[in-house]
Amino acid sequence: MKANLAMKKASLAATVRHCLAGHLLLVPLLTICALPGVASGAVATVPQDVPAPKQPAQATAKPFVLPSAFELQVLYADHTWNWKDGAAYFGKDRSLRAWVQGADSPSVGEGKWLVTNTGQMCMELAWRGKTYSNKSQRTCFSHRIDGGKIEQRKDPNGPWYSFKHAPEAASDEYKKFDQGDGKGAQFEAARKLIDTKS
Repeated sequence: MKANLAMKKASLAATVRHCLAGHLLLVPLLTICALPGVASGAVATVPQDVPAPKQPAQATAKPFVLPSAFELQVLYADHTWNWKDGAAYFGKDRSLRAWVQGADSPSVGEGKWLVTNTGQMCMELAWRGKTYSNKSQRTCFSHRIDGGKIEQRKDPNGPWYSFKHAPEAASDEYKKFDQGDGKGAQFEAARKLIDTKS
């Protein structure tokens, strides 16, 4: 009887080691140990009519990866984003200067830019023209990585479009970016025109 009890305890100990080595949750282990007769050394069996636990369904769509703040910093810092009618320069110190040529006169925006670990780049600009001046407004763009490309959209719910491929594609928005402050002279000319008294 003692030999039989020792053998059952050794079998239970082996089961516990196996469960812990396999990194199984403690809940099933505690359930096994709480079954009647296990504490006394009897062998417990699972009834045949109990269905096996369901495994979580595999996700059909692969989730997108969000670029880190550092990755976005590398893309934007010390770069000029050229637009159809203007440009914005993203300073290394997170300063931001932008200008656009309106139908009647130019406008300039000054402020800052920021990036987040949730894939966002935001521009906070106070725009002004010859006849108006606005408070700082925030415009954000979200980014996501899908395989070998980065996609971008204007928040809150603009359509996703190609921002940057590796290697670059002709349709990439990032093709409109230049290293450095290549449009600084145009910004200064627009600012002086706006700031002159007439």
